[in-house]
Amino acid sequence: MAVERGGEAGKETVGGRDLGLTGTKLGCGEGGCGACTVMVSYFDQLHKKCVHHAVNACLAPLYSVEGMHVITVEGIGNRKLGLHPVQESLASSHGSQCGFCTPGFVMSMYALLRSCQTPPTEQQIEESLAGNLCRCTGYRPIIDAFRVFAKTDDMIYTGATLADRQGNEFICPSTGKPCSCGLKSDSNSENMKESGTCNERYKQLSYSDIDGSKYNDRELIFPPELLLRKSAFLSLSGFGGLKWYRPVSLQHVLELKAKYPEAKLVNGNTEVGIEMRLKRLQYKVLVSVAQVPELNILHVKDNGLEIGAAVKLSELLSVLRRVSLDRAAHEVSSCNAFIEQIKWFAGTQIRNVASVGGNVCTASPISDLNPLWMATGAKFHLINSKGNIRTILAENFFLGYRKIDLSSDEILLSIHLPWTRPYEFVKEFKQAHRKDDDIALVNAGMRVHLEKKNEEWLVSDASIVYGGVAAVSFFASKTKDFLIGKSWNKELLDGALKVLEEDILLKEDAPGGMVEFRKSLTLSFFFKYFLWVSRELDVKTTLTESVPPSYLSAIQPSHKPPVIGSQDYEIVKHGTAVGSPEMHLSATLQVTGEAEYADDIAMPPNGLHAALILSRKPHARIFSIDDSGAKSLPGFEGIFYAKDVPGDNFIGPVVADEELFASELVTCVGQVIGIVVADTHENAKLAARRVHVEYEELPPILSIEDAIKSKSFHPGSERQFKKGDVDLCFQSGGCDRIIEGEVQVGGQEHFYLESMSSLVWTMDSGNEVHMISSTQAPQKHQKYVSHVLGLPMSKVVCKTKRIGGGFGGKETRSAFIAAAASVPCYLLNRHVKLTLDRDVDMMITGQRHSFLGKYKVGFTNEGKVLALDLEIYNNAGNSHDLSLPVLERAMFHSDNVYEIPNVQINGNVCFTNFPSNTAFRGFGGPQGMLIAENWIQRIAMELKKSPEEIREINFQSEGSILHYGQVLEHFTLRELWNQLKSSCNFPKARAEVDEFNVQNRWKKRGIAMVPTKFGISFTTKFMNQAGALVQVYTDGTVLVTHGGVEMGQGLHTKVAQIAASAFNIPLSSVFISETSTDKVPNSSPTAASASSDMYGAAVLDACEQIKARMEPIASKHNFFSFAELAHACYLERIDLSAHGFHATPDIGFDWKTCKGKPFSYFTYGAAFAEVEIDTLTGDFHTRVANIFLDLGHSLNPAIDVGQVEGAFVQGLGWVALEELKWGDAAHKWIPPGFLYTCGPGNYKIPSLNDVPSKFSVSLLKGSPNVKAIHSSKAVGEPPFFLASAVLFAIKDAITAARTEAGYTGWFPLDNPATPERIRMACTDEITSRFVDSKFRPKLSI
Repeated sequence: MAVERGGEAGKETVGGRDLGLTGTKLGCGEGGCGACTVMVSYFDQLHKKCVHHAVNACLAPLYSVEGMHVITVEGIGNRKLGLHPVQESLASSHGSQCGFCTPGFVMSMYALLRSCQTPPTEQQIEESLAGNLCRCTGYRPIIDAFRVFAKTDDMIYTGATLADRQGNEFICPSTGKPCSCGLKSDSNSENMKESGTCNERYKQLSYSDIDGSKYNDRELIFPPELLLRKSAFLSLSGFGGLKWYRPVSLQHVLELKAKYPEAKLVNGNTEVGIEMRLKRLQYKVLVSVAQVPELNILHVKDNGLEIGAAVKLSELLSVLRRVSLDRAAHEVSSCNAFIEQIKWFAGTQIRNVASVGGNVCTASPISDLNPLWMATGAKFHLINSKGNIRTILAENFFLGYRKIDLSSDEILLSIHLPWTRPYEFVKEFKQAHRKDDDIALVNAGMRVHLEKKNEEWLVSDASIVYGGVAAVSFFASKTKDFLIGKSWNKELLDGALKVLEEDILLKEDAPGGMVEFRKSLTLSFFFKYFLWVSRELDVKTTLTESVPPSYLSAIQPSHKPPVIGSQDYEIVKHGTAVGSPEMHLSATLQVTGEAEYADDIAMPPNGLHAALILSRKPHARIFSIDDSGAKSLPGFEGIFYAKDVPGDNFIGPVVADEELFASELVTCVGQVIGIVVADTHENAKLAARRVHVEYEELPPILSIEDAIKSKSFHPGSERQFKKGDVDLCFQSGGCDRIIEGEVQVGGQEHFYLESMSSLVWTMDSGNEVHMISSTQAPQKHQKYVSHVLGLPMSKVVCKTKRIGGGFGGKETRSAFIAAAASVPCYLLNRHVKLTLDRDVDMMITGQRHSFLGKYKVGFTNEGKVLALDLEIYNNAGNSHDLSLPVLERAMFHSDNVYEIPNVQINGNVCFTNFPSNTAFRGFGGPQGMLIAENWIQRIAMELKKSPEEIREINFQSEGSILHYGQVLEHFTLRELWNQLKSSCNFPKARAEVDEFNVQNRWKKRGIAMVPTKFGISFTTKFMNQAGALVQVYTDGTVLVTHGGVEMGQGLHTKVAQIAASAFNIPLSSVFISETSTDKVPNSSPTAASASSDMYGAAVLDACEQIKARMEPIASKHNFFSFAELAHACYLERIDLSAHGFHATPDIGFDWKTCKGKPFSYFTYGAAFAEVEIDTLTGDFHTRVANIFLDLGHSLNPAIDVGQVEGAFVQGLGWVALEELKWGDAAHKWIPPGFLYTCGPGNYKIPSLNDVPSKFSVSLLKGSPNVKAIHSSKAVGEPPFFLASAVLFAIKDAITAARTEAGYTGWFPLDNPATPERIRMACTDEITSRFVDSKFRPKLSI
């Protein structure tokens, strides 16, 4: 085990970087992504057994694992000695793309297997991965990879064989049901087909016991020497005077508390670690109580459960589950409530270390458990330093915001949870942005005790407690008083809702916002509780007022079945490798943690770490800078500002309108003012925070609407398209109807798992500058660094081996990071590494552009669109960056797939005081198409027709002339659409959804089908060029270097397949090492989905040159191998190296005439989605997603399917989960210009639980693309927009709810369709107490 520096107090955290063990990744530093997962094992003295837990290394202080066994991903398998089956299964199942999150997933699964006495269920596997995030894969292949370890069939555990089955029936290890996947024979035909929910890669894996010996003969056992080790009192010192104590008895704890009254007690460090790192709180004395036996008791007594304060949540959950089965049903109502609440409490890694007492004493107003402790009548036992114990009711323990009734010499000893009595009902509630691993927006614990008198059930006792509505967990005392003595009937419900409305007061500017939603939730929860209790009573006895069957949907638990995926595609092979579903070339390195990323590169002994000095104001003049506090800190080595830049301080990818270091004026929060370098990452960050800047504040522009009012647009950014005569069409009377509306389109954070990172160093005392960067555009790094240092580009080299996700975010915004680091590097002649923390990365590097679209559409009564007049604006932020090209692509895609005779589109790029927004998968296209689909929906609602019908009658066709003059060729959309419609049996799906909605009042389902057409090429012509260098060695192996960057999308794998097929050699004979500006110059960014097309063609060009040189030698002899041929050519002095080049032909667009052919071709697709929403809370889940895409003859269908699934789930995040909240007029509780959602704690990307339950991907067969290499098509961006099918399915479900409540007609639904937007759109008698049916929740755009 080794350590890495982490935590503001200098506490070292579990990891391995100092020993070169870089597999454990730092993704967020707050336990929210799981990339840093390791397994910690220890011997439990109480139960005399080894315990294995997955934990977040970023939050686990090194001192906390003294005496324990820590296994990182490197410890379970590697490329040289062999992969562990967990690693092998993930790699072969295509479950690793960029690879940055992969070691975390491997370790979570490994820890589950080591901790299970019996094989885990599929549900346990999915639960164990809830604390791990992936931004690339869409999770489906990860689930499939790990499903083989689940017990789905007894046969493999009884030693039986497949042949033992009657009739040789094969049981699929994926589904546990008979299927034919294991009976398929391999085929060598050129055209092979693979489809279904499973395939040959599912091999059943046997399982023995906790030591995992059947998995791997080299499985690491628990070290015997640790079994002999006794826990001892620890007294250790840390960075900055920190004292760390680990007592091993309660007496030790009390003595320390007497000595250090302000000491902070720590168990899992899940709260204290966050406070010290992100909130900058300083604790001088930390006392770890995790190994104090008296605090770890868990006793089942006659009158209830006695729970020690240090008991871990995972342990409590396990005991509660056991108790709920062992005890009488009426006694465990509270236990069942806790089981359900803990299940959704954070991720497995957090629950494995977080303690009950830590959660209680943190006294968070959104604690999931405190409302339940209060509601159940739990008692807290407190002990002081003298050993005196006092008992207090949980409801009296919480005094104010994070204030509790605990004196400085007291600690929480234990909690007593009483058993419930007959007819005492306890229920938990929680609503968050995301189901898995998320903090509550509002939660609740409710309890009533009923007694029967004169055929009526009367409330004899009650507790209604809410979290998220006040500074503390709020006891609704007025509601309690109202309930007691009342009869349990509808009259009680109506009265209680009125009292609750007065009982809970949330001010308009309450922290957290969403006031109307949170108020609605408080009543919705009680309404659900009333129905639940009524149903429970109905089961046990007979109520005079039974719950109507349609109302039961309010209380039915939302059961999400395990994910089942199917992939249907054609394999069209070309040569030895092209067309084959090959594994990602780096997959084995990624699953073992051996794959290196920019921050993994070891620093030399005198290397420096950098941190940025950032603006704290959205718009201000810099009045003065005082950096004396920084210069006096230990480890400080230098500080640099605009005046120190050797070359030009102004930078920008298109327009140089951005300062590297702000000199006089700051135009956003997070703008870089300077850079500090120090001996460690922590010292550099501390020094940057000690720089004090005085400002003269100026009025900021903080929204698109503000920019429009102020006419705040970037210069030269106005664009216009015209086709036909829109005004004449509107005035001529040809349009039966005309509608006008406005669409707000939310932004999105890239959330690549690897944050921005650059390592820069000089050579020959500054004559050359080299760097390794996490970037999609090494050439831009080369250009920026040469520009700010005043060096020629020939003396600057940028290398990139791989990046941990990019999605457009590392196309331009990564370049200023490298440029900033290059300044101290060049001036000091020392290595400088600049790696951004997650919160800083999210704050300063820009996001997907938010958009505002104002449309006017004319159409016939049949639904045929005749005219579109569109004003479109995007929020660029404080610099130009790529905002104009993004706007242009949005305008290109504003028709989506619809024939519109008359079109006028005007676009503008808004200047606002936010960090510059930038490229993101789709590059404006999805925003333009989303606006189009909104007015399509509006037309359908106006005409009372289905949106699908309106779409179909407006489809473009072969030969259609688009609004920018391009003619559609090889138009396959209608074929795709019809296949999708047939595949999902749309009429039947519609009928089933309608039937469900009639039978269920409070749950509604919706469906939608959405098409897409995505243009492939950079819209700037000169960028459509690519270079490659191919070198053949005398042993027959081939080294390929090209200008594209591997970021998980499989670019290197596809390019290697092209080279292998070109030379007719195995794929294993081709190697791609890295992307480097000194090998292939002047490369365009790896973006626009066109990289496989361009770099594949460039590599093929180089291969063909070499083959032409080899041909005379090959024709003279019969060589047995390519190696023999290569050697023979070498002996004949044949050049075996070639530079290949490709320029995309037949494209170009003229903005003066607004006509041309900006795209080489289009990728077409369509998707069907079915969702189910809870109209009372806004929760939803995607039941079905069915995607059809035309990808021509796929170069690698396995990689392409991964891209489709990953894009779809990322798109699902954009349309339904991920909301950026900025300090603006819509969010006055956030400081102006600041980003509130700057980490996984507040910003929620999809988790494994958000994957569609049935997830199908089909690639169109028999449709070669004549425009690209080997008849393939680009795949990276086109599927992203198809996730809007989920948004419109949600809207369909909401429409059903509104219709039942008597509200018909058009209503807006902005993206993301978060629980707030879903709930508040489902107007009913609860929401109408707070808002009207036209209410539109606020959105930062």
